[in-house]
Amino acid sequence: MTNRIIIGIMAIALGLTAGCGAAAQVIAKKSQSERTDVFMETSGTEALPAGYADVTITADIKTHLEKDCSGEPAEAVHGKGTYLFLINIDGQAVLWNAPGERHELPTHIDGKASRDPEAGEGMKYVLEKKVRLAAGTHEVFIGLPADHYYTVIDISVQNGKAYVLKFNPIYRHKTSPEGRGSFTKGILKYDAMLSERVIH
Repeated sequence: MTNRIIIGIMAIALGLTAGCGAAAQVIAKKSQSERTDVFMETSGTEALPAGYADVTITADIKTHLEKDCSGEPAEAVHGKGTYLFLINIDGQAVLWNAPGERHELPTHIDGKASRDPEAGEGMKYVLEKKVRLAAGTHEVFIGLPADHYYTVIDISVQNGKAYVLKFNPIYRHKTSPEGRGSFTKGILKYDAMLSERVIH
């Protein structure tokens, strides 16, 4: 994807964040790279050089379908073919589009309402990218321009090892903080977990 197209997508997505100015400003700033030497995308098939580690970044989100976007502007990205994720590691930024697939789980099981936050029909987007980083501690920023959300975590990786950094979505509650979360209400936050993976 060309830089011009990516910038256009960012402009649309950030335009949807009016009213969420602080988050929009942070996301806009973090979408600009201050460095280009922090990480490189890799297939993982190349030999791992000394002093480096591989990290597979995974994140997903489920949104309503495009036909259910009646309350959103025409430029809204929910329910469309791709969804934009922003990753910034130590000042190096990348924008990745994750493909979407229709996803449906039953809303009721044995006559009772499902407590699964992804129950119902929607569009699910799954991001999975592998990057190569120098061993050490790194600041990882993940932003969702379409949902004016971001979070930042620190990770530490060791020389010669492989990891999975997984961002698990927690959705907003349908009624009260004690109620069950639902993807139809949008993302509340990501819970992040870094785990070591065995290299075969």
